[in-house]
Amino acid sequence: MNRFEINDTVGEIVTRQPQLARVFEQVGVDYCCGGKKTLQEACEAKGLDAQTLVLALQAVASSAPQETELNLSSMSLTELANHIEGTHHEYLKSELPRLDRLTKKVAAVHGGEDERLRRVREIFLGLAEELSSHTMKEERVLFPMIRELEAAQTAPSFHCGSLSAPIAQMEFEHDGTGEALKQLRILTDEYTPPEWACNTYRTMLHSLAELESDTHRHIHKENNVLFPRALQMEQEKCA
Repeated sequence: MNRFEINDTVGEIVTRQPQLARVFEQVGVDYCCGGKKTLQEACEAKGLDAQTLVLALQAVASSAPQETELNLSSMSLTELANHIEGTHHEYLKSELPRLDRLTKKVAAVHGGEDERLRRVREIFLGLAEELSSHTMKEERVLFPMIRELEAAQTAPSFHCGSLSAPIAQMEFEHDGTGEALKQLRILTDEYTPPEWACNTYRTMLHSLAELESDTHRHIHKENNVLFPRALQMEQEKCA
């Protein structure tokens, strides 16, 4: 469906047509942590014209091929949780140690030329620690609960009462991750290397940009697809 309304939420739009995430990225609209906002609300927050953005979305949706390789809405909760672990969690497990080395080296070598690089290093360390803890809690606690819920005939009795509390905590942590990524983008001039940047510096910026993009997709799949569907299923099985 290539028609959008200003009352559609940003998350719903990206869920239906993932390729439109690029449109939101270009204008600075948050589609992961801010995915519950309507187009109107998101545009008002950024000082954008909602109707202009609707036309841009419709133009891209009409001309771009549909991303049919992964239909999130058709996946079971277990399949979606497995996908998130196998794709985004595994990416973090390999990429965070690599970025740790890159940010450390660039801050040590070029921090005297640009003090912001030391701040980039500090923010990355906090972000990496938070992401590692966050994914571990999902893998060991929340995702097993979601799988158990889907397999059960009635809602299981969880130690925390229901899924709402751990999901709320994960969404709270997502907000913190989003803020850290925004700070990194600002400190690096939107990942733009200065003319004097060495190859390691340029590699670090490219890798940070990829981290931001993957994390946005990661959070979107949880906040706007997995978590709402799990909460709805729990409510239905409690009835």
